[in-house]
Formats: sequence, structure tokens, C-alpha cells
Amino acid sequence: MSHADLVAALRRPSFWGPPVESVDYLQTHVSSIFLTGERAYKLKKPVNFGFLDFSTPELRERFCRAELDLNRRLAPDTYLGVAPIVVDRGALRLGDGADIEGKIVDWLVVMRQLDAELLGTEVLARGQLDAAHIDRLIEILEPFYREAPTGKSVDRHGRPGAVRYNTDENFAQTEDQVGKTITRERYEHIRAWANDFLRKREDLFDRRVREGRIRDGHGDLHLGNIFFEEPPVILDCVEFNERFRCADVAADLAFLAMDLDFRDRIELSRYLIDRFVEVSGDTDLLDLLDFYKCYRAYVRAKVHCFTSVDPGLGDCGRRAQRNSARHYFGLAYRYAGGESKPPLVVVYGLMGAGKTRIARYLREAFGWHLLSTDAVRKQISGVGEQTRVYVPYETGLYSREMSRQTYEEVCNRAENLLHAGFPVVVDGSFNTRDDRRPDFELAARAGASLVFVEATCSPSERRRRLESRQVHDTRSDGRVELMDRQRTEWESPNPEHVESFERISTDGPLVSTHARTVEILRNLALLPPAAAADPPHGY
Repeated sequence: MSHADLVAALRRPSFWGPPVESVDYLQTHVSSIFLTGERAYKLKKPVNFGFLDFSTPELRERFCRAELDLNRRLAPDTYLGVAPIVVDRGALRLGDGADIEGKIVDWLVVMRQLDAELLGTEVLARGQLDAAHIDRLIEILEPFYREAPTGKSVDRHGRPGAVRYNTDENFAQTEDQVGKTITRERYEHIRAWANDFLRKREDLFDRRVREGRIRDGHGDLHLGNIFFEEPPVILDCVEFNERFRCADVAADLAFLAMDLDFRDRIELSRYLIDRFVEVSGDTDLLDLLDFYKCYRAYVRAKVHCFTSVDPGLGDCGRRAQRNSARHYFGLAYRYAGGESKPPLVVVYGLMGAGKTRIARYLREAFGWHLLSTDAVRKQISGVGEQTRVYVPYETGLYSREMSRQTYEEVCNRAENLLHAGFPVVVDGSFNTRDDRRPDFELAARAGASLVFVEATCSPSERRRRLESRQVHDTRSDGRVELMDRQRTEWESPNPEHVESFERISTDGPLVSTHARTVEILRNLALLPPAAAADPPHGY
């Protein structure tokens, strides 16, 4: 019986019997989870990632039992047992412990269902997570690590060679993501930085082993695994591979600190580390913090990359996973001392002014990611990108509200790419100063270098181009009769950011427009000195 068949059966309330009236279904990259009201059941997916192998029912049973035993250390009242799924007289049902009749087809971890409102990510999203929550966690975590198992079998996972094995594995398993969710430059930078740190600080790693700082800990300590009951409940430690769970205490604390950084709660991240160091006396932890934050952010990126190819996710789900991977890769890069700011160039101007030609040139000549507001507008509205739309000025597909939604979506997509280090060029009108302000906010969030490049040309040339498009370009919605109305609403560069605006005339030959584009971007250090390329053909 396939995993998909089991999921379909377990999603039906009748499988569980009364009093279950409905079943909520969740999934991670390795598990399917069924919430029935009083109980939560976890079904492991039959996957094998090398470092994790749930490929057979026997392995899934083994790791269900390991999950139960290990997680009872921090959540004794939440992990209730392990139960088989059996086929009995042709019907699928839940087995009942030792008294099993029928053929066992898979296994479940049985848990007490917790209040989703108390999940750490939800508490933070409501703006309620504060230092008092961190204090309660420290009261649990400090004695947990102090009393957790250590010794030779655990210590070996904290030695420099073992840590290097884990980081090398991460880089090997994500090399196919270069150019997709991380740039080659950032990938190589993080790898070189991690290897350099391990080589130069080998004495520190060895000292941590001698001092007993390597413990059989948690391995997946982030807000998505913490419920702020009283006392807090910490779930889902790593059961499938001891080398991810047995590690330096600094590696576990760095995971939660990184998660708070990722969610823009840097002050709580610092408080977490400061309080743990104060309570535990482990001052050397600070010397390892950025290394392990980088490692944890990279692992999270890798997990999202794996999840992005899950056939059970739709297109939107897979895209969201890739975007999350880009954000985590960007965070890992910053922990590794990366300072380069990815360029964000917004090519804007009146219809027919030639902005699309400039934007396409940056894509074709230099490999930049191009986001067209025209294309995004039609994508989010369900109109085919090749469909020409005739509507009066600022109505229907081109209403102010639709334009606002379009620019918001463009900013979201650009931010995901910028966090991964990819250069981005945006092609759109951006008529008003209010239209442009979200791009400045985006650049600040993503740490990008932003410049607006206004494409200009004579009114007669704009008219000629628009007339030609009506005949030769079925994608273009710009029309001659709209020119004057757009011109009257056009606003000059935003005065508070006037230094971020440039202009390029497109009246002359394309080769001149392209050369001027390269000159401007080089002068702003948005293209390297050796980035010259022959203009692409076909314009």
C-alpha cells in the first residue's frame, strides 16, 4: 500500500471512528500528520535522503519508537505511544498495541494534540513573544543539556572532522541549487568560510570536546517545534540520525537564535544567548555562534530545497519552499561575513519609452532575473500573458488597486531572489512616487543596491513605437490614445531618494542604449568592470 493510499485513508474521519468528526492534515518533507482533535498522529514518509532513511516499514517502526523515547525527555506528557496501521479482513484500521490482528502495513507516532495558538511561530506572529518566554525556555534547556548524555560515543560528533563531514554533505547535496536558489559566488563563499573556520579553530572544537560540551541534545530546536504551554513543550528532536542530534550545545542554541534572527527578532536572539551563557557559564559558546548559525541556516535552506520537489505539493507550495530556501541561504551568507549587495534595477518610464528593451538586455547579456509588471499583472489576474487587453485608462486590469497588487507581488518575488543574491531587474511604468516607495523599502529589507533607471525618448518616437506594437506585438496593451493621460499623471523622481535615479535615452541605436546602460551600472558598481558583453541579437 502506497503512502498516498494511506494518507487518503487516514484523512477520512471514519478511519479513526467516533468521536472524531474531522481530520486536519499537515505535512513536512518527511512526515504526514493527522490532527483529530484530542490526538495527533505522525506517519513517516517512505523517503531516503541518505542521511535519513525511512524507506521500509521496519525502518519506520524503528524510528517511530526512537522518536517516542527521545522526545519524552522534553515532552513526557505529549508523546503517548506507537501504533500500527493494519489491514484486517480487507479493511484498514488502527492497531491497538500488543493485541494486533491482521497484517501491519505501517506505523504511527501517537501524540497529544496541542493548541496551535501556543505554537512559537504563532505567538511570535501575534507580537506576544517576549523575554519572559525565553526565560522559561532557558529554565528547561540549561538543565536538559547539563544532564544530557555525553561520553566517547557522543563526543565524536563534535570533533572537527565530524563537523566538517556534516558541512561537506550540505554543500554536496545543494550544489544542484546553484543558479536556482543560491548564486555560485555565495555558494563558494559560504563553503570557503566554513572550511576556513574549521581549519583555523580546530583547537576550539577540541577544547569543547574535552570540556564535555558535546551532548545528545535536540538537533531541531526552532520556534516551529516549541509550544508555549506551562511549562513549554519542545517537540520533534532528531531521531533519524544521531550525528545531527549529538552535537555541541552551541549548535542547538544557535538554531533557535538563527530562527529568531530569520523572523526579525534579533533582540530576542541576543537575549536568548546572553541568558544561556549567564546561566550556564559557557562563554566559549559565543566564539562558535556565527559558525553554527550559518550551519543551521544552511540546513534549513537545504530542507526547503528537498521539500520543493515533493510531488504532494502544488505549484504554489513548491514555489514557497524555493523562496524560503533563498531566504535561508541569504541568511547563511550574512553569517559567513558576506557583504556584497545584490543589485536591484527598476527600469521605469512612460509607455513606449523603451524600458523593456533595457530590462531584457540585462537579462540576456548578464543573466539577471527579469520581473515584468505587465507579465505579473496578467499572471495574478488569470489573464493569459499573450492576451491583449483593451480597457480605459486606470480601469479593470489597470485600475489603481490592480496596479497596487501587481507592484506588491513584484516586490515579493524580487525580495526572494535578492535574498539569494541574484541580481534583479524590474520592468514597469511606476508613474508616481507612491508606486516607487515600496521598492526602496524592499531594498532596505533585502540589503540590495537599488537604482531607478528612467527610459526616455521623444514623443514622436514613442508614438511610432506604440503604433507599431498594435500591429506586431499582441502582448502589449500600450496604446497611442493613452499616451497623453499617462503623461499628465507622471511624477518626477522621489525627492528623498533623488540620488537613486538615472536616465537613459533610447532614441538612438540599440547599441548606444546598451552601452549607456553598462556605463551607468558600472559607475554604480552594480556590474563588475569585466562585465562587458556583446549586445544580444534579435531586438
